[in-house]
Amino acid sequence: MSAWVAAGYGEYAKRMPRDYALELVELKPAARADGKSAAQLVATEAVRIRAACSDCTMVALDERGSAWTTRQLAQRLSAWRDSAQDIAFVIGSADGLDASVKRDASAVVALSALTLPHGLARIILAEQLYRSASILGGHPYHRD
Repeated sequence: MSAWVAAGYGEYAKRMPRDYALELVELKPAARADGKSAAQLVATEAVRIRAACSDCTMVALDERGSAWTTRQLAQRLSAWRDSAQDIAFVIGSADGLDASVKRDASAVVALSALTLPHGLARIILAEQLYRSASILGGHPYHRD
């Protein structure tokens, strides 16, 4: 990812309270070789995504997913924390996510109805998680 993506994500990750610490796990996209179709590529990636998220509650990000408000995200974050669940927010590759990943996810959420570049989606997600943690901590960062 570009330096601006690392800087944006890093800024929000370092602001997160310990109870909500972020861990970034990047999976290398499947190689575009041997004439594989996009469907074959995302199916291959799905196996690796599920393996990386095996001990987590998985939330798939997709522009056709449910639209959550920041307060709804904060409520979910609180419930996940209270039940000691590790959460994996999954951003797909350039070809998106395999249908099986979305089916296996506990939720499919849209950050926007627009298609976002992956780096920008990462930053937006980190900011929204920080904002949600701020709401839960009574911090004035979020204003309704």
